[in-house]
Amino acid sequence: MRSGEELDGFEGEASSTSMISGASSPYQPTTEPVSQRRGLAGLRCDPDYLRGALGCLKVAQVILALIAFICIETIMECSPCEGLYFFEFVSCSAFVVTGVLLILFSLNLHMRIPQINWNLTDLVNTGLSTFFFFIASIVLAALNHKTGAEIAAVIFGFLATAVYAVNTFLAVQKWRVSIHQQSASDYIRARTESRDVDGRPEIQRLDT
Repeated sequence: MRSGEELDGFEGEASSTSMISGASSPYQPTTEPVSQRRGLAGLRCDPDYLRGALGCLKVAQVILALIAFICIETIMECSPCEGLYFFEFVSCSAFVVTGVLLILFSLNLHMRIPQINWNLTDLVNTGLSTFFFFIASIVLAALNHKTGAEIAAVIFGFLATAVYAVNTFLAVQKWRVSIHQQSASDYIRARTESRDVDGRPEIQRLDT
């Protein structure tokens, strides 16, 4: 029979061997958070945003911009064509940019990029789209040849202008609220820090 010391020696060698093999094994248990491994799998649509005023306006903007772009694309002849090309560029750009923002807001993807001021981004997009859609619709109305596609494009262009204008007004209100909230939080944080300094006289002596 083996003595107790020999058995202890074998157990120590076995434990050290298992530790070495476990360290070298490629199948190690991971401590990575589940949320990081999922990536985009955890995305969920935000029905509250889509049912709200801003969400409905975004959907209407995408639809109207797309219809206006389709109408202008069906025109086969133009002379002059500058107004048509300008309207085409405005409607396509508004459709793409607003569509991207709609996806970001409806899936809450903008919450993952807090470095960007999304309220200001939405305000700039809606403001520029309102201005350029209005100008492009006026130019196309003045230079069109009274065809059905051109008249339809002008109508949907002005409808898009109105929807973007309403969204711009709401975006301004939301941006102002966010500015007030940010200033209020900065004021509260400054008051809290000043109270902490007042309650610690040793910091004041060091400062003086």
